[in-house]
Amino acid sequence: MRAYYADHFVLPLPDGHRFPMQKYRLLRDAIVAELPGVRLAQALPASEGELALVHTPGYVDAVLHGTLTAAQQREIGFPWSPAMAERARRSVGATLSAARDALREGVAANLAGGTHHASADTGSGFCVFNDLAVAARLMQAEWFRQHRRPLRVAVIDLDVHQGNGTAAIFRDDPTVYTLSVHGAKNFPFRKVASDLDVDLPDGCTDAPYLAAVEAALAQLWQAHAEQPPGLVLYQAGADPHEGDRLGRLKVSAAGLAERDRRVFAACFDRGIPVVLTMGGGYGHVIEDTVAVQLQTYRAALAHWTHWQARDPAERACATRQ
Repeated sequence: MRAYYADHFVLPLPDGHRFPMQKYRLLRDAIVAELPGVRLAQALPASEGELALVHTPGYVDAVLHGTLTAAQQREIGFPWSPAMAERARRSVGATLSAARDALREGVAANLAGGTHHASADTGSGFCVFNDLAVAARLMQAEWFRQHRRPLRVAVIDLDVHQGNGTAAIFRDDPTVYTLSVHGAKNFPFRKVASDLDVDLPDGCTDAPYLAAVEAALAQLWQAHAEQPPGLVLYQAGADPHEGDRLGRLKVSAAGLAERDRRVFAACFDRGIPVVLTMGGGYGHVIEDTVAVQLQTYRAALAHWTHWQARDPAERACATRQ
């Protein structure tokens, strides 16, 4: 299974900054040590043209050339630096490469990504560019050029924070279905309506969490009974975990492992390729966050292995549009 990283671009953050930049390198180290079936590659940067499929030219230029206002930088949560701009481009590039691989091999991943708070003309909540949205747009364009028919995309966003940027970008687009299961009282405090939003109360534990995810998936498949999606972008946030500083939910590691298993199994049963992005994770103990993310990779690798064992004719999964 292919997975892409860009953790060598480390932002120069001030002392006490709450974003755990080190988790990306720790995750890569854990994958190297424990999951040799994951083939790691350094992410290439997304081009300005690829970013402009979603983001306004003025915003792209401001990020790449360091002319973001102080207010824009505060909203993003990162001070501008050349490393910040390069990391943002490569985080998108990682998801683009993973999406192309997923359409060929069934599943592929970005060790970061899931920057779902970024909208067309602004960043927010540690998200500069929206890699999910750029990947959806670019895969649709490439698919249409090759097959001369549209590619329907579904975003399954199980980060604890609502995917407001993704929802805003695809608000009037029937070809991209946005699903978000998140904490009702958590950031962003002003939500943007997805195609399906499921609000969870503070302190939500395994059983009600998994029931909410299962019901949301059932609604997704029902909405696509006639035209199933040809690609799923799965935002597998670790921040619903009970040990997360920002999550406010109480889902165990075992509960999140079962969540991942259900998502991958549902997509496998329908022959839908999956792009995995990691989203949030802010554990009081950063190793706990990495452990949750590593078990997501175990589930993804098992999914990839099952996919390779399918009859080649069955792998024409996205041709059902």
